[in-house]
Amino acid sequence: MSVAPPSATVASLSLEEFGGLLSGTELGVQVGPISGLIGTDEDNLFDPLYRLYQDYPLLPLNSVYSFRASLRKQRGSPRLYRRLVRFTVDGRVPHEDMPVEQALPVLEWGLNLIVAFRFHCFLMLHAAVLERNGRALLLPAAPGDGKTTLCAGLSHRGWRTLSDEFGLVRPNSIEMLPIPRPMALKNNSIDIIRQFAPDAYIGPATPNTRKGTVAHLKPTTESIARQAETAVPSMIVFPRWVADADFSLQEVSKGEGFMRIATNAFNYELLGEPAFRTVRDIVSRARCYRLIYSDLEEATARLGELADADES
Repeated sequence: MSVAPPSATVASLSLEEFGGLLSGTELGVQVGPISGLIGTDEDNLFDPLYRLYQDYPLLPLNSVYSFRASLRKQRGSPRLYRRLVRFTVDGRVPHEDMPVEQALPVLEWGLNLIVAFRFHCFLMLHAAVLERNGRALLLPAAPGDGKTTLCAGLSHRGWRTLSDEFGLVRPNSIEMLPIPRPMALKNNSIDIIRQFAPDAYIGPATPNTRKGTVAHLKPTTESIARQAETAVPSMIVFPRWVADADFSLQEVSKGEGFMRIATNAFNYELLGEPAFRTVRDIVSRARCYRLIYSDLEEATARLGELADADES
């Protein structure tokens, strides 16, 4: 489904107007095929959220929305003197209250949770997806394998980001749907990307979360502006970051590619046969590779060369 972007983006608001919407009637934004109302009364989030979301289409409040998400301050135990925040979606609480110091990661994780739990009209691959020269690259990987870091690096070396987390595709189709959301960089990846892409906006770092220190990278303006443009995969790369390892890129069989994609999907078993056919059709037209890397600059350069050679 292509979504015609409205003329206005979040950046058309002042920071004060933006904060007023977040804390009052709530903010309506379009992210790929999904639209949502987002609200929070934690004013420390207004500035980083404004900068992370400034390029997204701004929707009128009378639109039909996929969800309504809210992050509100709560009182913790008086004995513990804890300040907490509560994430809700359509008035329901999906998990326990969290420390207010972790408010930004809690909100962003909550929005990812909504996608993972609610949008089973799509096959959801646990993969980063990027586009170059009109063709998509899939990066399916397990947590900790360096998928988001590699996606962030490629997005600042000439690739368009469709997603760093959700490879969305309609069953019985092979067109990847963009859902370019802020990327959660973790621990050492934060400084790596700060040095790799010094002009990129990376939000405040939040320490001591369940995933360590987390900071969010804003997708490129082009990636958000072109979020209605699908792309068909031509390459599938299974990345793994290994400290001090030599660069290694080896082609693997389509059978191995199929099994690794299917096991790196959020809802493959739930969708059943349509998911099987979709993964089969994606793998049948794409070359599959296993990548080991330690140097981000080398990895992005070599994948760019591979994409250019694949087109020629």
